[in-house]
Amino acid sequence: MIDFRCERIGLHSLKLLMMEILPRAHGFEVVGNAPGCAIRRAPGYTGSSALSVLAGGIARRAFPGAAFAVSRHGNIVLQGAIGRFTYDEAAEDVTLSTVFDLASVTKVVATTAMAMLLYDRGELNLKQKVVTALPEFVTEDARRRQITIEMLLAHSSGLPAYERLFERSHSRQELMNLAFKVPLVADPGTHAEYSDIGFILLGEILERLAGEPEDTFSAREIFAPLQMKSTCFRPAERLRSQIPPTRDDREFRHRVIQGEVHDENASVMGGVSGHAGAFGNTADLMTFSAAMLGDGPAVFRKETIDLFTRRQSSPAGTSRALGWDSPSPPSQSGQCFSPSSFGHLGYTGTSLWIDGERKIAIALLTNRTWPDNQSKLIKQIRPAFHDAVMEEVLRVTP
Repeated sequence: MIDFRCERIGLHSLKLLMMEILPRAHGFEVVGNAPGCAIRRAPGYTGSSALSVLAGGIARRAFPGAAFAVSRHGNIVLQGAIGRFTYDEAAEDVTLSTVFDLASVTKVVATTAMAMLLYDRGELNLKQKVVTALPEFVTEDARRRQITIEMLLAHSSGLPAYERLFERSHSRQELMNLAFKVPLVADPGTHAEYSDIGFILLGEILERLAGEPEDTFSAREIFAPLQMKSTCFRPAERLRSQIPPTRDDREFRHRVIQGEVHDENASVMGGVSGHAGAFGNTADLMTFSAAMLGDGPAVFRKETIDLFTRRQSSPAGTSRALGWDSPSPPSQSGQCFSPSSFGHLGYTGTSLWIDGERKIAIALLTNRTWPDNQSKLIKQIRPAFHDAVMEEVLRVTP
């Protein structure tokens, strides 16, 4: 078991001073002009370079706050938090246990995980045609009959990346009726195009196969067995103030979005969808990563993990696995992950990357969309953060 030390950051530097063993708490001080930050580390690790990158991101207003965790061989070796819920100096500090809107990381920790379990149980056939699982998917376009569930997972169905379905619907069923008929933008199997629409449909298929909603299935079959105690869809109202807000929405919902799903399509669907809706913290993502690496509870069969995390051989040039992505330069995972690694990003500024070869997992959670979705600086900060972490971890003898 790793002996964690809790560090407090000095006022004018990122030098980490050894304090005392604090397994369940941490203190906050100020880093220069940035808000407070804290880090827990295993012996031999500092995390100073990673914190420096994130502090720079806050200074540039890439995001108001962030939390991260790093595991190696199934053990968390670094866990940090920096910044506040918003740019307001009176806002609450982000802590090591802060829960964030995971956005599209939902696609892997819930939807793809659900698909893996149903596949393990013989209830999901990857080669099944979507039209046989969703008769509503049929239109005059004969190409739709070629699309398989596997293509939805691999983002090679020919469906578009995104549609503002929420503008034309007022309920889950109305939105699904629109999603069933979204036109193709490419021939199935010929082009990889990341698609929220495909995962909205995939979520519906999985729910019909399982005979229950994705949130209840995930809670019982994934989150509970893995003891992911902070991960859920639709956080209870009493908990929402403890979650960083993601947007001051003045266009659609006309309120601050805090503790409810940021994605508008998922919002109309009641907060539960195959493409977005889950909330969680970095510790839970490390627990999930350990299961994917074979270092945690055996929720998934190894053969299934290998199948779903292996990069697809077609379409040509794709970086996609089944549900997961893989590093493809220039990658948001940085330059240090091995080619066989797998991961996923989330629109709100979240990510999870796992290096199966080196048994390393890194989760980064932010609310970079606050207050108006405009900042894109996360695209610069995230790979630099991953490189800083990986360069340190790879220097330490496991």
